Amino acid sequence: MEGETEGGWGGGAESVLNLVPGSSVPIRYHSLFGAHDDFLLLEADEALLPDILHSRVTIRGQTDEEAVLCTPSATYAMKFVGTSNSVFLIPPGEPIPPCMKDTCNDSKSNTSAVHEVVPSVIKVASGNMELVLVAPRLDKLKFLLNERPYKLDEDVETDFQHNRSLYRWQDLLEQIQASEQELRDGLKALSAAEIDGFWRIIDEKTMDEILNMVLNNSILHGWRLNALKEDEVVSILEADGYPRNITLHCLATFGNMVGSSGCSLWSLDEKKVCLHFALQALGGGKMKLEIFLQKWRHRVPSGMHADLKMLEGEVLYEKLGFETWIRAFRVSALPSTPAERFAALFRERPRWNWKDLEPYIRDLHVPGLSSEGLLIKYTRRSQPRADVEPIFSAR
Repeated sequence: MEGETEGGWGGGAESVLNLVPGSSVPIRYHSLFGAHDDFLLLEADEALLPDILHSRVTIRGQTDEEAVLCTPSATYAMKFVGTSNSVFLIPPGEPIPPCMKDTCNDSKSNTSAVHEVVPSVIKVASGNMELVLVAPRLDKLKFLLNERPYKLDEDVETDFQHNRSLYRWQDLLEQIQASEQELRDGLKALSAAEIDGFWRIIDEKTMDEILNMVLNNSILHGWRLNALKEDEVVSILEADGYPRNITLHCLATFGNMVGSSGCSLWSLDEKKVCLHFALQALGGGKMKLEIFLQKWRHRVPSGMHADLKMLEGEVLYEKLGFETWIRAFRVSALPSTPAERFAALFRERPRWNWKDLEPYIRDLHVPGLSSEGLLIKYTRRSQPRADVEPIFSAR
């Protein structure tokens, strides 16, 4: 500040900040003292200061949502915390001309030589905004992308409206309450792909059609499912009318890129492929376990082995007399917030044993709360005897 070195500053925030513990200083209302509802104080952890000071944070939320603050990699709920003590906002003091400072130094008793400087309160804060680390709110992302899944034949539809219910990266950033990194992770978890600049979920029929084309061609051309040559697979499917980017997305969804020498190789993931055909065999209905296993194993590609352990968090079993029935119940279709997740689970079943419940809550991550803490908060545990498996019901 100009003149600060020569003359210094009198009164204002500096007078309060330099107070010796146990001492006091008079204060007064500033001439601009007025309403207090046009500002909020933000309390932030020191680790967050670099992001805040370098404008790497964004406040996100629609008018009907509670606002969150997002850094490049994390999401924080913003909660107002009131205080019973008055918090004064005091602006910097006014500069003291050098001549007045010298006069004061020459004659400390001559108080008329300098004007009296008293800290002035310009605002009073009734509390502050507190930041609490929370999980990203990604259920809306799932809803938006499911409005219009990508279909192979959609480009030839005569009534195709290119921008209706389609979302670019910036659109999602503005709509979803999550950091950029959390949003990328959410898109990956949904197996979303960027097509013509829009993020899309590929509809199940299209994914099934392309996967079966890959498997059929592997038989025709003698491809190994753990060493598929990317260029060869893409070239052959393109000749059959399948877009290159959709074929690559299918390979990434059902497989993993493996080490290669001179060309990109893909290995189909046994669990992902078997899960796909398990859900297809169930067809959205309920059937006897024995019949399901026959259908499932018949659909699984040669060389892959179907195992019921692959279906954790994807199906539920039900005992009816001496028979076991099975039906689809996917964790990916459940809400991501703990309260809504447990409510959905207990609507499905009023009582759960741990073996059945665990696959449906293992993906819940609440900062500062362990899995045991989630169970204590949202469930009631009953265990008549130590040798009996505990049962969980709604709290």
